[in-house]
Amino acid sequence: MNIESLRDFVLSFPNVEETTPFGPDTLVYKVNGKMFFLMGLDNDPLQFNVKCDPDEAVELREIYPQSVLPGYHMNKKHWNTVVVDGVLSSKQLQDFIKKSYQLVSKKK
Repeated sequence: MNIESLRDFVLSFPNVEETTPFGPDTLVYKVNGKMFFLMGLDNDPLQFNVKCDPDEAVELREIYPQSVLPGYHMNKKHWNTVVVDGVLSSKQLQDFIKKSYQLVSKKK
């Protein structure tokens, strides 16, 4: 996946708002006013942050130590940074994003 396909996928969810509160080089996506997906535009390789269940976050880091990292500049208990380096499939990337959206969208 590339920036455009990730952006299209994220924007396909209901009630998603695209913002740039950290400057023009970081896209932040919110649902119900809460962040669930962040993506820097200058990273090589491409990477993004997603919210995650704390137990699952640690498990994913252990399974994919080079592709799933503690959330960069985020609460490391609840956020993972996912590196788009070809190790994870597009379906896996989409599943991480979908779960993040679901976690945040159910909280009001």
